[in-house]
Amino acid sequence: MELIEAIKSRKSIRGYKPTPVPKEILSQVVEIATRAPSALNTQPWKFTILGGTVLDQLKEALQRCFLEGSEMHPDFPLSPSIEGVYRERQVTLGKSLYQLLGITKEDKGKQIEWMAKSFRFFDAPNAIIISMDEKISGFSSMFSLGAVAQTICLAALDFGLGTCIEQSPVLYPEVVRQIAVIPPSEKIAVAIAIGYPDWDFSANRLVTERESLSKVASWRGL
Repeated sequence: MELIEAIKSRKSIRGYKPTPVPKEILSQVVEIATRAPSALNTQPWKFTILGGTVLDQLKEALQRCFLEGSEMHPDFPLSPSIEGVYRERQVTLGKSLYQLLGITKEDKGKQIEWMAKSFRFFDAPNAIIISMDEKISGFSSMFSLGAVAQTICLAALDFGLGTCIEQSPVLYPEVVRQIAVIPPSEKIAVAIAIGYPDWDFSANRLVTERESLSKVASWRGL
């Protein structure tokens, strides 16, 4: 897939076929992604690539924590409440997803069920946990992790794979750390669901809009 086409077509996939991704393909995707830029070439990323019974156990444990209302202790602070146009975009996304899924505003049960699915990596057959050494955590390192996460998502498209960058699974880092065997010296930053998209799943029809360049760019001296 051409790069520009990949950038324009990439979107969050929230429904997957059960077919596992071969280890060789996952390895290629992640290895390609390590060419992503990083601050001062620190390459702060660590990857834990999951599948099979280990991922099944993690999905079950994370969903249980969510449904039981267990207290969340993410390694990185949750984002503060957003307001204004940023909140509007978030609400629009939620409404669009619920409309595609047939979930009404009043149906709290289905809303919780959908949220629980996010803790199950949207039932993807594989997942990637990105972490980094606690000694180098900071803004520049987080920026680097964002770059490598995006590069994973773009590289995955060339293999016919879909992805979804997620926060939900890392809200319980102690669970992830135990089941995925990640050392306590690593801070768990983000998760990526990865697999072959189920294009019959309604939520995968969603295409989010982007603001026009005229609203987000300023030109000086040009």
